[in-house]
Amino acid sequence: MASSSSSSRQVKHQVFLSFRGEDTRKGEKISSALSNAIAASILSIIILSKDYASSNSCLGELSDIMDRKRDPTDKYIVLPIFYHVNPSQVQKIGGTFKTSFQKHESKQPADRVQRWKSAFQEVGALKGWHIGGKSDRYETGYIEDVVEYISKELDSNCTSVSEELVGIDDQKKIILGLIEQEHSRVIGLWGMGGIGKTTLADVVYSEICQNFESHLFLRNVSEKIKNVGNESLRNELFSKLLNQKGICINSPSIGHPYQERLNNKKVLVVLDDVSNPDQIEFMGVKHFGPESKIIVTSRGRQVLKNGRANHIYENDSLQLFSTLAFNLLSPAADFQDLSCKFVGYAQGNPLALKVLGSKLYTKSRKEWESEVDSLRQYAEPKMSHILKSSLDGLRELEKNIFLDIACFFKGEKMDTVEKILSNYYMGAMSGIRNLVDKCLLDSIDCYSMHDMLEEIGKDIVRQECKEDPGKRSRLWLPEDEDQVLRYNKGTVSIEGIKLDMFQMDELQLCPSVFQNMLNLKYICFYDSKIEKGYRNPKFLVDQVDSISLPNKLRYLCWDYFPLKTLSSFNPKNLVMLILRSGNMEQLWNENDHMNLVNLREIDVSNCKKLRKIPNLSRAINLELLDCSYCESLVELPCLNHLASRDEDKLRLEGCYSLKKFPQVPSHFCYLDLRETEIQEVPDAIKYLHKLERLLLSKSKVEKVSINISKLELLSELNLSECPMVEFPKIPRSLTWLDLSGTGIEEAALSLDSLSNLQYLNMSGSSIQKLMCNITQFGSGEFPTVDLPTPSLRSKMMDRCESLKLLSELPPYMQNLNVQCCTSLEKVSFADQDLYQFDSLGDDLFGMLFCNCINLNQESIDNIEENAMLKIGSLAKKWAARYDWKYQREDFPRLICCFPRNKISADKFKCQRMNSSLSLKIAPNRGSGSRFLAFAICLVADLTHCHRFKYLNCICEYHLTAAGGGDSKSYISKISFFDCSEPNNNDMVEEDKNYEKASFKFYIIDNDDEVNEEEDYNKVERCGVHVFYVDATEKRVAGNKRSFSHDGEEGDGGLKRLK
Repeated sequence: MASSSSSSRQVKHQVFLSFRGEDTRKGEKISSALSNAIAASILSIIILSKDYASSNSCLGELSDIMDRKRDPTDKYIVLPIFYHVNPSQVQKIGGTFKTSFQKHESKQPADRVQRWKSAFQEVGALKGWHIGGKSDRYETGYIEDVVEYISKELDSNCTSVSEELVGIDDQKKIILGLIEQEHSRVIGLWGMGGIGKTTLADVVYSEICQNFESHLFLRNVSEKIKNVGNESLRNELFSKLLNQKGICINSPSIGHPYQERLNNKKVLVVLDDVSNPDQIEFMGVKHFGPESKIIVTSRGRQVLKNGRANHIYENDSLQLFSTLAFNLLSPAADFQDLSCKFVGYAQGNPLALKVLGSKLYTKSRKEWESEVDSLRQYAEPKMSHILKSSLDGLRELEKNIFLDIACFFKGEKMDTVEKILSNYYMGAMSGIRNLVDKCLLDSIDCYSMHDMLEEIGKDIVRQECKEDPGKRSRLWLPEDEDQVLRYNKGTVSIEGIKLDMFQMDELQLCPSVFQNMLNLKYICFYDSKIEKGYRNPKFLVDQVDSISLPNKLRYLCWDYFPLKTLSSFNPKNLVMLILRSGNMEQLWNENDHMNLVNLREIDVSNCKKLRKIPNLSRAINLELLDCSYCESLVELPCLNHLASRDEDKLRLEGCYSLKKFPQVPSHFCYLDLRETEIQEVPDAIKYLHKLERLLLSKSKVEKVSINISKLELLSELNLSECPMVEFPKIPRSLTWLDLSGTGIEEAALSLDSLSNLQYLNMSGSSIQKLMCNITQFGSGEFPTVDLPTPSLRSKMMDRCESLKLLSELPPYMQNLNVQCCTSLEKVSFADQDLYQFDSLGDDLFGMLFCNCINLNQESIDNIEENAMLKIGSLAKKWAARYDWKYQREDFPRLICCFPRNKISADKFKCQRMNSSLSLKIAPNRGSGSRFLAFAICLVADLTHCHRFKYLNCICEYHLTAAGGGDSKSYISKISFFDCSEPNNNDMVEEDKNYEKASFKFYIIDNDDEVNEEEDYNKVERCGVHVFYVDATEKRVAGNKRSFSHDGEEGDGGLKRLK
């Protein structure tokens, strides 16, 4: 079946899902509708279950899908999910699949069956997810992985399928030509807002991003810097590029370790909407690797001098306009003359074309002619004229919503905006949808609009009264607000005020400052730096107890609220109350009986003097109550009256005076009670049947009711650093349990409770005896847990000084941390043949036995053998499932640290007594390409080291090609003491006829402080083992002949591990 050209295909769906649906399709022939759906999709997911091949319709779908996959002009993505079936049986058509095809051969034409077989075998060879097996994880984990992976694929592939990209090929070719130039690192796109700079950068980024090790499109740089600061945005950039969470650099300089890692990477970065050349410099682009490319868009020519976005050609503009005005690729016959006029007025600007086309959709010719006449009044129609004309046709409701979002809510979460506007405007959701349909509003996670539309909206408000801001409907500029608030010049016209107090001088407010603002519905006095710990109150009030607030208020946000109470305010219309770091002692009097039916959120976090939350019995729609770090809060009212919501949350972290477990309704899903004085989790916990997360770390909890085991949805329980001495009876649903730093000495682990547990942390606890079912283990022992489908992936047992034995550990556990378990003597692993290895979703494996000084020799051998087993298994699994060309950033890795003073000669034939070595690369005898994967073992004397967590090993290595070919050098940083810190991916490299590899190792302190101990931390012995990975056959093999530095022959690694 010949597929249509990808360039002419109209994409209507993002994902097509192919699965065996016995109850819905009855196995009938694939319909034309499904064939069309496949042709109109970007990506297909194929769920290969045991009965998939028995369905004619499934095989028909699969054949159509694989036809698209084979088309070299079509970038179609196919992702198989092997659901309780073996991928090799799919590829080889074995087992029940063989039986199904035999039945088809007796009933179907031979050519049809052969087409089905070819497609079935091809999909079996693709990378995907294998769900099922003895040691498989919870299926929800796979669902999260699949959704995350697909989202990333769609982000990089779907941006080229919008109407904005019509006619962009010529501009794209110019930019790609610049990128291909060897010395062209920073490519600039300069021009006025709305001409398509971001769109052009998006298209180029989507086309080439997979050719880079790391890539990131950083949108709205100037706006984000204004909101979160330079450092936060740079930390976000570096975290993505280096694949490392939690990077925190709070100084202008980057630091040598990060500079080296960036300099060793080929990255692609787009910095969108830069307003100052210092912003480019601050992002550290000069430290990116020599093959890196940076694309910058800006409106300022002083920022960029490297490139300029051209207008879209007129014939392409006509096509874009037609898609919106007629839902066709060309104008309707009776409208061609008028269409050309509108395209001419738009001057090729995509934003103007979108707005005009959307406005004229379904309108009559007479209405079109009227619109032309309205534009003719301008001698030279400009963009602003066109955009303003589109606003003239809005209903009053839509116009008000547009102005509210332009002045106050741009960039805010959709849910927040909808709550506020729906409370004030009748039919708000309909108005919002109409604005989106008219291309005046964007709605992806948050509500946004083009900068030009924002400025036009604000200009409309300014024109309401140019001279007197107090007579305008909305205020957002500090200079205007200072004039109104300082001199009490507010009027009934003002409906909303938004002010960043960080940009404001100190201001003395009059108690009647809002008295004349009778229509005020929105107050937002916020501090953009409050999250960083700055305390910067700017508003002062005369010696009064209250301030007059209008009753029409829907939204009240006032950081550092200066008064002790809100008692004079009637919050009957209020939707959100945010008074962070305020001076209140109480919100309102207990006897006020406030009508709070509209109230959805209360945030009084960090109000140090607040002692009590008043009666909230009338706040039946409350969804969030955040009282975190209200240090004086001693009690909460009963909240059982609240109406049921999907994600109701209560945050009481840091309420150091709170002693009683709160009374909350059964539908609450999240309780944060960390750092409170609560001493007991009561029996009533059983009524919270929707609770998913319960956080009690650093509280005073001594007892947890047995009823907690009845919570069927609880997935996370954190009791770290609580004084409790009994192991809680945990529910079957629990996946995360943190008991670190507790006083627990004995524990009973039931197999039923452990069935879904993935993470167990007992670091620094007093654990001495653990019991599994009715079998008791001796003091300091860790039990053997033999589960049918063990999902426990991570054990944190560090600093358990009484622990002596770890026996029969699952051989493929992702993370095992037993650092500083000074009594630990014996470690053993279960038989690897009883478990299935599957690393999908696991980027990093770690085993830390640092400072386990009493480990016996047999245990050390077991640890080393298990590390080599994991390395080999990781390489094999990666080779079988990952795309060699594009997935370099996804290499799985393993870090293992344990006490020993020599390197196993059996596992590392190539080793030297100092910190450097060289080895010969075995010739590639195969016909296809291959990759080299390096395993490293080092011996270092850390006797004088007391700062393990800061230590990193630097590996410098050089690959020399035969016959004078290209050589490569790399520098990789490896953290031996922190499994959460990923190392570089350069330990796997495509073999380009290399004949020699040279390595040098040294240890550095990654802390910013001067390390006087560094001279003592020397690498005394090093060893390297090479895995040779066949890229064509996608397999890893221990090479028959590996070579040490002096030419001695050795055995292959994987063969020894069997």
